[in-house]
Amino acid sequence: MTEQTERYFENQDTLSDEDSLHQVESDEDRDYIIKKYDNISRLLPQIDALIEKSSKGWTIQRISKTDLTILRLAVYEAVYDDDIPVGVAIDQAVELAKKYGQDESSSFINGILSGVVK
Repeated sequence: MTEQTERYFENQDTLSDEDSLHQVESDEDRDYIIKKYDNISRLLPQIDALIEKSSKGWTIQRISKTDLTILRLAVYEAVYDDDIPVGVAIDQAVELAKKYGQDESSSFINGILSGVVK
């Protein structure tokens, strides 16, 4: 993953205008992304356990990769990141699911996150 992260940052200059929303503007942004990734990776077993506990009838393996990635980020932010309010973490996860997930992803993610933070 370290190699993929480096490749992502190296290719920032080649992003089209359409992809400019994903552009990393500064070293501070880059460091923030790397720190968040490192923290999520370190806590992945605990995060996945919270997701599985709240996702009745669904195992981690059954959840789409897109939904799982959104869930992992949101659970980390809601449970472990004191800088992000719980409501903001959930709202942003639902918005990401609407944009990048399947038709039912936003409801699915909202339901799981509601169970995690109760």
